[in-house]
Amino acid sequence: MQQIYINQLAEHEGEEATLKGWLYNLRSSGKLLFPQLRDGTGVVQCVVVKKDVSPEIWESLKSLGQESSLIVRGRVRADSRAPGGYEVDVTDAKVLQATEGYPITPKEHGTEFLMDHRHLWLRSRRQHAVIKVRHTVVRAVRDFLDDEGFTLCDAPVLTPAACEGTTTLFEVDYFDDEKAYLTQSGQLYNEATAAAFGKVYCFGPTFRAEKSKTRRHLTEFWMVEPEMAFATLDDVMDLSERFLSNIAARVLDERAEELKVLERDTAKLESIVPPFPRLQYDEAVKILQEGFERGEVETRFEWGGDLGAPDETYLSGRYDRPLMVHRYPAAVKAFYMKRDPERDDLALGVDVLAPEGYGEVIGGGERATSLEFLEEQIKAHELPAEAFEWYLDLRRYGSQPHAGFGMGIERCTAWMCGIEHVRETIPFPRMLNRLRP
Repeated sequence: MQQIYINQLAEHEGEEATLKGWLYNLRSSGKLLFPQLRDGTGVVQCVVVKKDVSPEIWESLKSLGQESSLIVRGRVRADSRAPGGYEVDVTDAKVLQATEGYPITPKEHGTEFLMDHRHLWLRSRRQHAVIKVRHTVVRAVRDFLDDEGFTLCDAPVLTPAACEGTTTLFEVDYFDDEKAYLTQSGQLYNEATAAAFGKVYCFGPTFRAEKSKTRRHLTEFWMVEPEMAFATLDDVMDLSERFLSNIAARVLDERAEELKVLERDTAKLESIVPPFPRLQYDEAVKILQEGFERGEVETRFEWGGDLGAPDETYLSGRYDRPLMVHRYPAAVKAFYMKRDPERDDLALGVDVLAPEGYGEVIGGGERATSLEFLEEQIKAHELPAEAFEWYLDLRRYGSQPHAGFGMGIERCTAWMCGIEHVRETIPFPRMLNRLRP
């Protein structure tokens, strides 16, 4: 009998079916057993009546441990009271492996214990829901950019130099005593491919050697970075708006059940629609300083500083959708950022701040087009000039206005799910004090 999956039960109502999976839970009531089976697509309650199966099958099932692997056969029956709306009346079963002592039980476990058992914790309904939402976020990202005419041009993971200095990069030994770094961004390479293809994106793992323990940070995360030739800061803000709105709409449409498991307030996601409010950095500073005077902000924010997590939370908390803060002081932005032609002390950059305290989900802006300016910046930042010769070629041959942004998948997923920490949004998180499992 052909195997079907739990999420296909509605297509087989009244039919005999074979399911393969793991025991999620088991209840018994006299001559009835109620094993719950999960198979990666869902969870279904099975009903085993003692008189309807052989004594061997009954004995093999009645004391089966959590996460035992098995195959069951039975008739699919609609039941409005059952999770998912269907049950399976079992006529046959085969235990592939009977387990004992599964370490993650219904009792409360500490975070460190669960992270040590991450390889097993992923089987729980909540973690399963988070990773399913992540899957939809990734699909939405790719589909949106593909439909907008972007070409995927992945950037290298091993690079000879940093985008923004080497203080937060992992250094590795390359051949012949040469040093290389694990990439923190593919953006410089995106600028090259954008000059070849017009609109491009790279999508892959990135690494930050920041000694940070906040709920927003991982040392290894996935980032998508679109880049557009003949584009400006305004184009980046317009694209970001459509991009995030599309992701939220896809999650709402495809992951309703998972959002229920996560107890996500979906009204928060429904409000992620254009237009997003836009604030110049100067205006943001004024709001923060006024908040300090009213006692709503603990520390007075001074012009010239970069926004910290409390600042971002305060500013974004004024709105029900993402907030765009643009034109930051050039001193706090990367060397390749184009300066505002009206104010040379400002960079044409933007950070998109998510509401509910999730902070920056998108960072980007317009890139400098002047060869002389970039040569000065590389020297001022004490970057190795030889490592950037290829990058400077992009200004020697066909320089044009171009712009783009980066978005971390994990932070976006945490926001979509409404969960506290990004460590739950990637199957195996890497953090300051965690390299295993």
